[in-house]
Amino acid sequence: MFHILEVNKFYPPHIGGIETVVAQRAKYLRQFPDTQVKVLVCQEKGRGKTEIINGVEIIRCASAGTYFSCPLSLSFFTKFQELSKWADVIEFHMPFPLGDAACLLSHCQCRVVISWHSDVIRQKKLLKLYQPVLKKFLRRADCIITATQGHIDSSSFLPEFHEKCRVIPYPVEISQKQKYSPILTNQLLHPESVKLLFVGRLVYYKGVDVLIKALRKVRNCELFLCGTGVLEPELRKLAQNLPVHFLGNLSDADLKSAFADCDIFILPSVENSEAFGIVQQEAMTAGKPVINTSLPTGVPYVSIHQLTGLTVPPHQVQPLADAIQKLADSPALRQTYGQNARKRVLDLYQCDKIMQDVYHALKND
Repeated sequence: MFHILEVNKFYPPHIGGIETVVAQRAKYLRQFPDTQVKVLVCQEKGRGKTEIINGVEIIRCASAGTYFSCPLSLSFFTKFQELSKWADVIEFHMPFPLGDAACLLSHCQCRVVISWHSDVIRQKKLLKLYQPVLKKFLRRADCIITATQGHIDSSSFLPEFHEKCRVIPYPVEISQKQKYSPILTNQLLHPESVKLLFVGRLVYYKGVDVLIKALRKVRNCELFLCGTGVLEPELRKLAQNLPVHFLGNLSDADLKSAFADCDIFILPSVENSEAFGIVQQEAMTAGKPVINTSLPTGVPYVSIHQLTGLTVPPHQVQPLADAIQKLADSPALRQTYGQNARKRVLDLYQCDKIMQDVYHALKND
C-alpha cells in the first residue's frame, strides 16, 4: 500500500484556489491501485475534528485563529509527527510556514514533495524571519511541483532549486454538457448589455477596483462580481451608479451557470499573490474569452494573449477598458477566442492526464 499525506492550511468548504487543488488531489489520487490518501489541515478557528469526505480521511487540527494568513495550531505538530510515520510521501502545499516547521522539527524520513503555489508576497517583515526556515525546507524537499514555468521564473527562491522543479499544470474537471440557468441574463438592467464576469475573493491583489474604474470607460456592458471579501464595502461605494451586480458566493451549480452565461471573463489581478488563476480555466472550459493581466507569474500562461483572450498590464485602467470594449464590440472575436480557449483546456488541462503526472512525481517514478 502506498500512503500519501496531503498537507495544507485549510480544506473545503474553505474557499480558495489551493484548497480546490488539494481536494482534487485527494479525490483522484485515492483512485490509483493500492493507494491510500489522508489530508492534514487546520481549522480556521476552533476545535479539531476528523471526517471522511469522498472516501478520504480529512484531519482538521484545532486552531486559535489565523494570523498573517497562517493558522496557529499546536496540535498540528503532534498530528504531523504521528502521520509522518504512516506516510510514504508527504505533499506540502506552499506557502504554509507551519508545515515547513513541522517537517523540519519531526526529522521525518519519508519522501517530501512541495507544491509551490506562490511566494510569500505581502508579509515582507515576517518573510525575513521565515526565509532561513523556508530555504532549509526547500533543500530538504525531494521534488518541487509548480503549475507553470512562470512560477519558477518569478519566484525569489525557486531558481536556486530549479533542478528539483517539475512543471505540472493544475487540472480542470471537464463535466458533461448540462443545462445551465441564465443566472446573469435574468439580472441584466438592459437586455442588450454584454455580460462581464469576475469570480474570486474581493481582496487587495485581485484588482477589482481597477475593473470597476475601467467599467466607467466602456459602453453597453454590465459587470457581475461573484465572491465576497474585506474590500466589498469599499468596492460597493466605488461602483455606485454603475451597472455592477454583487452576487456574493454562489453554489457550484450557480457558478457553473454564471460561467456559461457570461460573454467575457475578466481576471484583473494586480499582484504576484495571483500565481495562476484557476478560475480562468473554468471560464475557458465554458468556451469564454478571458481578459487577464501580464503578471510575471503563471497567470498569462493560462489564457494566451490574442489566442484565447487579451492580456493587459496590471494596475492600468485604460488598457483594461480598451480590451473590454474591443471584445464587447466583436461577437465574432469573442466566439473565436472562446473556441480556442475550450480547445486549450481540452488539450492541456484534462484532469486524468495531469493526475497521472502528479502521481508519478509523488512516487518518484
